[in-house]
Amino acid sequence: MFQLLWILILGLILGALARLILSGKQDIPVWLTMIAGVGGAWLGNAVSGWIGVRHTGGVDWIRHALQLGFAVALVALAASLWAGRNAARH
Repeated sequence: MFQLLWILILGLILGALARLILSGKQDIPVWLTMIAGVGGAWLGNAVSGWIGVRHTGGVDWIRHALQLGFAVALVALAASLWAGRNAARH
């Protein structure tokens, strides 16, 4: 139960950081920001394990950079799709 809570908190933090990094306004709801952050964390972990930098001695800066990079990409994608969805409604 606590692991799920930490995953959601990490997703919210990564999603918020991704929104700060992206220029312009991302008009997406908080829940979608959290999902993009969780997805970024998951993809960053997967890729860091694939390239062999997931577990290092000390802070795993490469893994965290990958997580944030994927979160930025997913927030940008989500914002684009969300804007297209809302434009189609009106």
